Amino acid sequence: MIRTPWRRREEPLDHAELRRLLPAPGDPELSSDRLRGLEEHLMTEIRNRTPDTAPDTAPDPLVGPPPAGAPAGDRASRPGRRSGRRPVLVGVAAALALAAAGVAALAGGPGGSGGSENPGRVAAPPAGAVPAPVVQVVRGSTAGLAGAVADISGAAARAELPEPGPGQFLYIRSEVSGLVSWEGSDGKNRSYVDKIHPREVWMSPDGAKGWLLEPHGKGTGRDGITLDDPEGGERTLNSPSHAYLKTLPTDPSLLLEKIYDETRGMGNGPDQQAFGTIGDLLREQVVPPKLAAGLYRAAARIPGVVLVDDSVDAAGRHGIAIARTDESDGSRTEWIFDRETFAYLGERTVQTRDAEGIRAGTVRGHTAVTGRAVVDALKQRPAGSAPGGDRAGAPAAPSAGT
Repeated sequence: MIRTPWRRREEPLDHAELRRLLPAPGDPELSSDRLRGLEEHLMTEIRNRTPDTAPDTAPDPLVGPPPAGAPAGDRASRPGRRSGRRPVLVGVAAALALAAAGVAALAGGPGGSGGSENPGRVAAPPAGAVPAPVVQVVRGSTAGLAGAVADISGAAARAELPEPGPGQFLYIRSEVSGLVSWEGSDGKNRSYVDKIHPREVWMSPDGAKGWLLEPHGKGTGRDGITLDDPEGGERTLNSPSHAYLKTLPTDPSLLLEKIYDETRGMGNGPDQQAFGTIGDLLREQVVPPKLAAGLYRAAARIPGVVLVDDSVDAAGRHGIAIARTDESDGSRTEWIFDRETFAYLGERTVQTRDAEGIRAGTVRGHTAVTGRAVVDALKQRPAGSAPGGDRAGAPAAPSAGT
């Protein structure tokens, strides 16, 4: 190989020529750990998901196989589909705000360390965040799943739920907490969560008007944000209204087929997305009784769904849980039900294995539904309900099946 000999330039480079030879400076970028943290926070807001180190995912013969037409894991995705409900815009806003803060820190702006030895890292966790609780991993199993689902769906079908009239609004109050990832000054990620705080949602039956109040959360401010949809967008499983839910089939096979079809190509695989979609409907809606019963029976047919003997919601209430582990990140989402009445209490998401800086047993997020009602005006609370910024003692148990 013939090498061209290096020759010394006889004239120095001027500034303009030097700039042409050097690469253009790039924009500040988030570290991979910080970016993963933001993604975790966003997904927690969207799906809000007790660990399962070795879940029994064998199909339960009493529950039955997936319905005809349910897609396998390799079915082609459908481009252009969008998932997520309008209240999830809060999570998007929070993630964008955190991302902006991260870039500012890397650039030496507020919250950053500028010329310190560890640029882009902050010495304290985010305001209002506390160390994420770590719980013992509880194994899930298909044993007993069919019987539990029969009890839960039966209670749901018998539930007496509020039905909104013209001009009225559905009101849902819950206690919530979500994951916050923080990179300390030593460069290590630590799992923090928001302090448990109230969240209130008002929605018109047709979904055209709504309001979200979460003053201790991120992205809503003290006065909350609008959920209005003046253009009257199309209602789907991922953007439902109460009126839309009343049009859905209640047969479990038909329901599951529709869920798989509408969510094809979304999320971390069709089975996990189907489970997450049902969970979203249960968490912050007033689901008609027969539909709620059908949704529980449909969920039991999703591969990987198990029964967990003990779980705890954000209000500290214990119950049994229908759960599924997302194998992509090791997080298990549990829907929690009262042991006696089989009423829906809330949801918890726990890490089942060490992954992405999150240790097994970490509670990534949990919720507790503390009230569902019908009110006459936007931002109006039911009689006896505490303001959104206050916690009025022990929450009352929600109606069965919701």
